[in-house]
Amino acid sequence: MKNTLFLLLLFFSYEFVCGQQKYTVSGYIKDAYSGETMIGATLTVKDKGKGISSNQYGFYSITLDAGRYIFTSTSIGYLSQTINIDLKADTVLNISMISGAALQQEVIVTARKRDNNVKAAQMGKISLPIEQIKQVPAFLGEVDLLKVVQLLPGIRNAGEGSAGIYVRGGGPDQNLIMLDDAVVYNTGHLFGFFSIFNSDAIKNVSLIKGGMPAQYGGRLSSVLDISMKEGNNREFQMEGGIGLIASRFSIQGPIKKDKSSFILSARRTYVDALAKPFISKQSQFYGSGYYFYDLNAKLNYKFSEKDRLYLSGYFGRDVFDFVNGRQSLDVNIPWGNATGTLRWNHVFNKKLFANTTAVYNDYNFKFTAAQNDFQVGLSSGIRDITLKQDLDWYPEGKHKIKFGGIYTYHRFSPSVVSGRQDSIEFKPLNPQVKFAHEAAAYIQDDWEISNKWQVNAGLRYSMFQQIGAFKIYETDVNGNRTDSTVFGKGEAVKTYGGFEPRVSLRYSVNEETSIKASVTRNLQYIHLVSNAGTTLPTDLWVPSTYKVQPQKSWLYAAGLFKNFKNSMYETSLEVYYKQMDNQIEYREGYTPNTIDDTENDFVFGKGWSYGSELFVNKVKGKLTGWVGYTLSWTWRKFPQLNFGEKYPAKYDRRHDLSIVALYQLSKRWKVSATFVYGTGNAATLPQRFYIVGGVLTQEYSRINQYRLPSYHRLDLSAVLQGKKNDRRKLKTEWVFSIYNAYSRANPYFIYYDQTGNPYNGTLKVQAKQVSIFPIIPAVTWNFKF
Repeated sequence: MKNTLFLLLLFFSYEFVCGQQKYTVSGYIKDAYSGETMIGATLTVKDKGKGISSNQYGFYSITLDAGRYIFTSTSIGYLSQTINIDLKADTVLNISMISGAALQQEVIVTARKRDNNVKAAQMGKISLPIEQIKQVPAFLGEVDLLKVVQLLPGIRNAGEGSAGIYVRGGGPDQNLIMLDDAVVYNTGHLFGFFSIFNSDAIKNVSLIKGGMPAQYGGRLSSVLDISMKEGNNREFQMEGGIGLIASRFSIQGPIKKDKSSFILSARRTYVDALAKPFISKQSQFYGSGYYFYDLNAKLNYKFSEKDRLYLSGYFGRDVFDFVNGRQSLDVNIPWGNATGTLRWNHVFNKKLFANTTAVYNDYNFKFTAAQNDFQVGLSSGIRDITLKQDLDWYPEGKHKIKFGGIYTYHRFSPSVVSGRQDSIEFKPLNPQVKFAHEAAAYIQDDWEISNKWQVNAGLRYSMFQQIGAFKIYETDVNGNRTDSTVFGKGEAVKTYGGFEPRVSLRYSVNEETSIKASVTRNLQYIHLVSNAGTTLPTDLWVPSTYKVQPQKSWLYAAGLFKNFKNSMYETSLEVYYKQMDNQIEYREGYTPNTIDDTENDFVFGKGWSYGSELFVNKVKGKLTGWVGYTLSWTWRKFPQLNFGEKYPAKYDRRHDLSIVALYQLSKRWKVSATFVYGTGNAATLPQRFYIVGGVLTQEYSRINQYRLPSYHRLDLSAVLQGKKNDRRKLKTEWVFSIYNAYSRANPYFIYYDQTGNPYNGTLKVQAKQVSIFPIIPAVTWNFKF
């Protein structure tokens, strides 16, 4: 009897506990001044060990038992905010946070506790507020978020002045770079010296270099997710800057206050205008020039608390003109990206948030030349149409589930050549245009198992299908076409697919220390194969086809994460190993041409990389900044290259060190400095010279057998803010910067100079190094009102 009463009592006690009423608090976290939603703002519940971060659109949802709670909202660069809640029903709580920059209270802003790097299960994720990016010394005074990203451990640049990035041994095509969900295929202006991203139009930059969540795919190495500003929905605002080689201007404001807003931002270089006075009208080169420009636009409309619409776009071009009047030659080379993104946010209920996205993306390169009556043209590019559905579900308990799907229709245009001589038109047998479907579905769960354990587990299935219209040709030993197999429009040519599991695990040792590990598998179906060390406008994106298989990788990573002195210092030590299959290079002796399909000149092999990364980040006080160090090895092995033996990849770099320091000297002065050091690039160089038939012939070394000299550089910057005047809305600042302060002659490339005569024994061949960037001072004037 006693046992029966005990079991009944236990049962009813359990029912009472489980039946305790739970309620949900949900809403948006916004900037109090501009009304912009805030990405990654954290809402924590005091004494409960619970918290939630706002998603990409500022939405959050957390479910708790009925009762009284103290919520604290925090975000980098904002004053922390405390909110008392008596939770008796489902509650909509929209939170407005005050920017410390607006109040000029830097010490208060950075005084809040940061522990997301220790608490989150996600590995290798770094968020960079655009205000922090603007403080880092910039090349020629042009703020460049890609060059700031290059200062983080595990990421290296492609060379002097380049905007390309290489992440943990991967190539430049293995990074998924998105601007408002639109993939950016060419990220550089001026052949890679500047990135296409105008800092005045950017709200947030998020980098994921390890433990890639299941919502992302299509690349092996990293994700760089860039979000544009939405526009101030409270009041009109204008800002801009005048620099050494470019100027920019932005305007934003409400279309309907607190309901709809817009932003329009433009940037243009004036290298052509500055050079024009120095080129005489009588010069044979009069009319030659170069310039680039960017245009960002975005508008949004809030139909209700449950429905919001966003429309954003980017259009950018580089234009190079070369005129030789003496030879009647006129060359025009424009290239660039155009993107458009339409997004609809819908809150189904307090626990389910949905985002529907449609994207149009077009990258193209054109070359036209005319001489007298002869004209020739070349064009290439890639065009995408994408539909995507993402849903965030916040169930009861400690789960945050995200799931959805994506579909993209690709059109790949190879180098198409055409020509005309008077009335005669030339149409050579160009490579075929290729078409493809790419689709994926995913689900992931960020599960806080206990105060000690948290796991982020996801599964993604992706599929890629090359479709017609297409012809597969059979050729004889001389390469002449003898027969063909014809695929009609939309008919499947070749299909690939596979599962991509993603798991990240965190174990909390204590409040300031955690250990993390992750395993991810990635598939990549489109590829960029280049002879150069950086992405150039002439490089071609090619799809997986019946000949070209998708790239595959497994990435294993583990790390120790620890904060010191009340989270004043954030530190991490990570190790990783990456295995990559179906890597692509050009065959030995390949010579670029525009007639044959480039995939006929591909060879395939494998790659692997491994290393360790140390990151120390000081986030509080007048002096902030970070130190990043990477020790790594990157190898490639192709049966048809280097006699089948392994060789270091061209972006292999043994040591890579970055030091960034930002100091608030006074209320008006900020100073900053960066120092970078890296092992020299691997290089293939001539090692023997022969005279054959009176011609000097070179014999090259094995692939990347040599190293260029080490690279190092110091950059300095100082910002002087205008005097504060409450009666004047105009705010100004002067930015003084010095690139390569001690004028280090870093190698850009090496060439061999030949002097003398081989027949009288006076021939000399000498290696010479070319360096293009000595010390470069720059001044920029910025304004905002």
